[in-house]
Amino acid sequence: MKIALIAHDAKKELMVQFCIAYCGILSRHTLFATGTTGKVVSEATGLEINRFLSGSQGGDQQIASSIACNEIDLLLLFRDPLTAKDNEPNEATLLRLCDVHNIPVATNIATAEALIHSLARGDLDWRNIVNPTK
Repeated sequence: MKIALIAHDAKKELMVQFCIAYCGILSRHTLFATGTTGKVVSEATGLEINRFLSGSQGGDQQIASSIACNEIDLLLLFRDPLTAKDNEPNEATLLRLCDVHNIPVATNIATAEALIHSLARGDLDWRNIVNPTK
């Protein structure tokens, strides 16, 4: 599967810890991330990550475009719900596109862990039935 990683500044360390904990599972998939998130996760884990621009420079939109083109299968978006963000409309677009294209998305650690365990069990292979061209 192609997995996209995005983490707000206040959640980057949580994303790093999550990726360290699930490195074995994530290493079997193709990873994409916004620039800074990809950099810190790659440095901490050694995972190969295809990096887009940083979120503030348009990386969120690049991932949104990839979702719209059916090039992403799962999104892990660790948001900081306590701090208002200038790019919140971009997040709304990301979430809407995930809904339109049936992309599983996690916006917090609890949901991310549920998805990663489901991925490890093979439960997310339903996309091949819904979208056999992928």
